[in-house]
Amino acid sequence: MAPTVATPISESSNITDFVVTNGNGVKGLSEMGLKTLPKQYIQPVEERITVSNILPQESIPIIDMSNWDEPKVSESICDAAEKWGFFQIINHGVPVEVLENVKDATHRFFNLPAEEKRKFLKENSPSNSVRFGTSFSPEAEKALEWKDYLSLFYASEDEASALWPSACKDQVLEYMRRSDPTIQRLLEALMKRIHVKEIDETKESLLMGSKRINLNYYPVCPNPELTVGVGRHSDVSTLTILLQDDIGGLYVRGNNDSWVHVPPVSGSLVINVGDALQIMSNGRYKSIEHRVIASGSKNRISVPIFVNPRPCDMIGPFSEVLAGGEKALYKQVLYSDYVKHFFRKAHDGKNTIEFAKI
Repeated sequence: MAPTVATPISESSNITDFVVTNGNGVKGLSEMGLKTLPKQYIQPVEERITVSNILPQESIPIIDMSNWDEPKVSESICDAAEKWGFFQIINHGVPVEVLENVKDATHRFFNLPAEEKRKFLKENSPSNSVRFGTSFSPEAEKALEWKDYLSLFYASEDEASALWPSACKDQVLEYMRRSDPTIQRLLEALMKRIHVKEIDETKESLLMGSKRINLNYYPVCPNPELTVGVGRHSDVSTLTILLQDDIGGLYVRGNNDSWVHVPPVSGSLVINVGDALQIMSNGRYKSIEHRVIASGSKNRISVPIFVNPRPCDMIGPFSEVLAGGEKALYKQVLYSDYVKHFFRKAHDGKNTIEFAKI
């Protein structure tokens, strides 16, 4: 299907209404051929990334999971989660065809006419589990982010089949099914390092009791250096499993005020520790700030799976972690309260974790 051409809007029109309320998204703006970035998207200077604070010589670990049973694989995963909070995995068991299909499905959804995507806006969607939107939290942001998204909360296969958009649901569900064994293996390795010998029913709920998958779309931007695709933040998940295309643009926090690019690696998945795992490991595993830049030349997509506790779960440091007398750094918090705190404000780096600190 050819890309939808957005109807031109006059200078006096409210761009926020066009993008947010009417469901055109930044994709609609981008397709108008704007020569300059609308003021609503111009970020403060301190939120922009520059060449001077990028570390080109640094990179996050790339871990080959083909020989999963070798102890060094598990050690590499845990070491990366402690030092970086981010790593890439290759030979992870999810077929390349499945990855390519979900990328194609993402483009297919965002190439739908605006009136089709509008059906999944918050006020129109048939379910809270399906949400089409733009930026991050427009009502709380001083400057908008250059991104559209479709957010899909996974409750059950039956609900997903009934409610998720037909343009992408089959490919997304297959991707989630095929990635589950990899997620399980990663969590088993990470738990052993912190003395959790077995993931029983209770632990499984805390670690991966719920899942959400986002299809993210970052259209070409007229002045990419003035805005962001996604602002500085850490995820609130246990783990995030990210599929990115070959465009690039994801950066993670390095030392001090520096940033490290996560280059696309064919067939790889990017794994990062979320705040929930940082809390449950009592800070052993690090949830690291990351961000996405805008592109002036190509449309970019990414597909993160957020593996989370259930909303009704209380999260805090595991007893096994504290068994040796280690002092708890975090209190017990209701996970839904933590998530609400994250979403009611603009992206603000690592500030969300303060909500759980003792």
